[in-house]
Amino acid sequence: MTDVGAKKGEAIVSTPQPEGRTQSARPEPSGEPLLQVENLGKHFPVTAGLLRRQVAAVKAVDGVSFSVRKGETLGLVGESGCGKTTTGRMIMRLLEPSFGRIVFEGTDITHLSQRQMRPLRRDLQMIFQDPYSSLNPRQTVGAIVGAPFRLQKIQTEHGVKKAVQELLELVGLNPEHYNRYPHEFSGGQRQRIGIARTLALKPKLIIADEPVSALDVSIQAQVINLLEDLQDELDLTYVLIAHDLSVVRHICDRVAVMYLGKIVEIADRTGLYTTPMHPYTKALLSAVPIPDPAGREKRERIRLTGDVPNPLDPPPACRFHTRCWKAQAICKQVEPPLVELAPGHVAACHFPENAPEGATELVARAAAERDRAAGAGKTEEGKGRLRKLKV
Repeated sequence: MTDVGAKKGEAIVSTPQPEGRTQSARPEPSGEPLLQVENLGKHFPVTAGLLRRQVAAVKAVDGVSFSVRKGETLGLVGESGCGKTTTGRMIMRLLEPSFGRIVFEGTDITHLSQRQMRPLRRDLQMIFQDPYSSLNPRQTVGAIVGAPFRLQKIQTEHGVKKAVQELLELVGLNPEHYNRYPHEFSGGQRQRIGIARTLALKPKLIIADEPVSALDVSIQAQVINLLEDLQDELDLTYVLIAHDLSVVRHICDRVAVMYLGKIVEIADRTGLYTTPMHPYTKALLSAVPIPDPAGREKRERIRLTGDVPNPLDPPPACRFHTRCWKAQAICKQVEPPLVELAPGHVAACHFPENAPEGATELVARAAAERDRAAGAGKTEEGKGRLRKLKV
């Protein structure tokens, strides 16, 4: 498929297949996690009054946990405002987490200073959503892509210019573009420049924040295929933040679904798309366009009523109960924990879809055990405070 708006030098890449990649040469993700996120959260304070005192907090991300294995692509999907980008920025340490832990290659990076983070920037990189605003219009392509070498003070064998030209060629651009400015390129080419900058230091983990959402469909196919080819060639690990569930199905190995700051389901690509267990996931998948008219007629379209609740004051217990057609009294009283209901398939729902027999009882037991553990922790904390007062 060609890029209709591309200028000279834009590579031509085939259209992605809808059922996912078929490369047999790609190695299986290793069992050892490269990234671990544990109970991560970010609350943005809301201030008021003359003294700007905090009166509330926007719970953008509220206790998410997941892991990413080396060589794997994890998709992070959900509605706008559910906390996907905030999660990605916290992993990159562009935002300071309010609580939780981020462990990268066995090192806790949650509260490292900027100076301590600088050496790790070589291994952690990000592809930004907007290829127009993420490139400095006053700098040439050579200066933009070569910036990581200068900032990290890395000497290359044949000089920075040669290294930048090799990176441009790697992402399908002409090395002669070295002295051009961003405004001279199409949208797809600008995103390729951003990807080249990301690859400069040979990172181990790349956070791709909706890398194709600002591009035309034809150009999206090219950038998606480029990301896949680079992963196979350089053994990269991705966390892909996206809205387009068709893109996620094509490129991701596992998918995590977020709703209002929490993860509600995690599963491998096949399991999530064929047997979604959380009602919200099922509703999302029912909105994916189907090109075959016969297929559209057979599919049940689920239309959620109401708007997404305000993250300033999220609903108690299950946050989806205000829009869920299966909600019952327990959904408003007890928050469902993430429970493995099938091998590698976890969901947070009291009444999951497509779940094996006994799933409801399993979720109830897990919720009771969690509440007992939380109560025991509070009791021990209270006893500790009493001991300090007596001393």
